[in-house]
Amino acid sequence: MIRYPRDMTGYGATPPAPNWPNGAKIAVQIVLNYEEGGENNILHGDAASEAFLSEITGAQPWAGQRHWNMESIYEYGARAGFWRVHRMLGDLPVTVYGVATALARAPEPVAAMKSSGWEIASHGLKWVEHKDMPEDEERAAIAQAIALHTEIVGAAPRGWYTGRCSNNTMRLAAETGQFAYIADSYADDLPYWMHTGGRDQLVVPYTMDCNDMRFAIQAGFTTGDQFESYLKDSFDCLYAEGVAGQPKMLSIGLHCRIIGRPGRAAALRRAIEYFQSHEGVWFATRLQIAEHWTKEHPPVTQSRPSQMDRETFVAEFGGIFEHSPWIAERAYDLELGPTHDTAAGVHQALARIFRRAGADQRLAVLTAHPDLAGKLAEAERLTADSSAEQASVGLNALTDDERATFTALNDAYMSKFGFPFIIAVRDNTKATIMDAFRRRVEHDRDTEFVEACRQVERIAELRLQAKFST
Repeated sequence: MIRYPRDMTGYGATPPAPNWPNGAKIAVQIVLNYEEGGENNILHGDAASEAFLSEITGAQPWAGQRHWNMESIYEYGARAGFWRVHRMLGDLPVTVYGVATALARAPEPVAAMKSSGWEIASHGLKWVEHKDMPEDEERAAIAQAIALHTEIVGAAPRGWYTGRCSNNTMRLAAETGQFAYIADSYADDLPYWMHTGGRDQLVVPYTMDCNDMRFAIQAGFTTGDQFESYLKDSFDCLYAEGVAGQPKMLSIGLHCRIIGRPGRAAALRRAIEYFQSHEGVWFATRLQIAEHWTKEHPPVTQSRPSQMDRETFVAEFGGIFEHSPWIAERAYDLELGPTHDTAAGVHQALARIFRRAGADQRLAVLTAHPDLAGKLAEAERLTADSSAEQASVGLNALTDDERATFTALNDAYMSKFGFPFIIAVRDNTKATIMDAFRRRVEHDRDTEFVEACRQVERIAELRLQAKFST
């Protein structure tokens, strides 16, 4: 693998300001999964009964048989759980992840969702695993889900969440051009853009931690107050970040047959009341968040180093290490990916090549650097980067005495070490450079070789930061 597709960087240390409406410090987004009637069942043409997310510990699929207990647990979600949640949340913006075949078997719940103005997003055609679906079959299932959803709801879905997805799902859903957002990600606390399916697709990440599914798994929640406490702690952390100037989004995932049970519903009510007791809380559907983010932070087309061909990559970064394009040429063959499409990412790749090079090769990089305020500068033969760097601290406008001092130090340093004095001038002033010069000329060669290499890496880092900032 030469190109690694996963983005392990995201927004990094400086996430964008979401600018939530009315200066909100946090966006709270509640999802109600409606899956009852869309789960695995031989009545639905499936090979076995459902075995996922129920009260039955260690449930296994019953091949070729109906599972009465499992079916009745799912039925509770439709018959009782949904209505308890709807009474509690009916006045709040909620996004429903609706399995299309489940919605087809739920005319009254769908009517209630619509009467409350809830967003009904697509949760796929059936509540089944997609991981082993052939690509053509999954593409057809997505198209059928959209068509059936549109028939039932009266409008096509603007959001998509599969849940039990394959490695192809995100791309196939994006290919439709149908969705303002896709939620099959748990990778961030903010929406983000992803180029897939031939387009820039907005991703509004979902949650598995602030999710009542943890009542149905080992090492999950066992009592309502555990869920309540976890929701409040999550809210408090994100709310504090919002107060500090970095607002985020809190996603909460619910299921009719799970949170709809009385002992859990009471905990949810207390958590919601706690959220509502704070100022600056924006309750929103996922579609509202997606539309807001698209307006505030539309996709930006940019050249990505990990997607460049070799010639372009070397042309862009071959001069970062002074007169040493071989470093960029070799870095191109590393396992680069979206996480390297930043100044820090490219610097890591280039520095790896420099560090693994032999002493003679690194020495050649050192000797490729010009003397500070030396003859090349006087002859205006510096690279553009070196010229700008030296000018930034006034080395292009020295007094006669200063120039004489630099010349003497350059000669002494070169005579002793065999390579020019190198320092990241943008980290310094003319005075601190002079002080470092006098101090470092007293080093032994091994110590100074290590220091010079460190300075070369720092110069490269600063050059890349400047390059990416523009």
